[in-house]
Amino acid sequence: MNPNGGGGLTTILIPMVIAVGIILLRNSRPRKLRIERLWIYPVVLFVALVGTLAAAPPPVTPVSIGLLVIGLLAGGAIGWWRGKLTNIIIDPETHEMTASASAIGIALILVVFLVRFGMRDLLAQNAAQLHLPVVAAIDAVVVLGIGMMSVQRLEMWLRASRMLAEAQAAKAGRSRSI
Repeated sequence: MNPNGGGGLTTILIPMVIAVGIILLRNSRPRKLRIERLWIYPVVLFVALVGTLAAAPPPVTPVSIGLLVIGLLAGGAIGWWRGKLTNIIIDPETHEMTASASAIGIALILVVFLVRFGMRDLLAQNAAQLHLPVVAAIDAVVVLGIGMMSVQRLEMWLRASRMLAEAQAAKAGRSRSI
């Protein structure tokens, strides 16, 4: 125990190990993919983001806005990459789709999780020395996560929609030739 009453490293590691375990279990097995529902989670995240920013708005300065934009762009790039790494399989007859994260995709989300966790604390502790508003720095980390999840689902939706259209066209072509 540290003198400030916190559990020290154990307080950080136990939740992180639990989160990593949940992420690995959840992402390693194939799950049914319903492309018509991929928009729901990003909308929920966006509403949560708006609520968070409304409750404790960052200062409206060029630095704050820049941090939020950088967080969104970085999250979007990581999300697009993670979406591309997601394995999507479509049954040619039933057109049911399943999705599972690749090993690289799982490793990527773990790295992003660890970096976000470390950056949040680093920015919160050193914001004054870096001349960054603490609220904007923390909000940028939140925006990064929301951008990542949203763009990942967008990429998956685009790819799955294209795969579904191709499978339907192929099935229609087969049924006409019989």
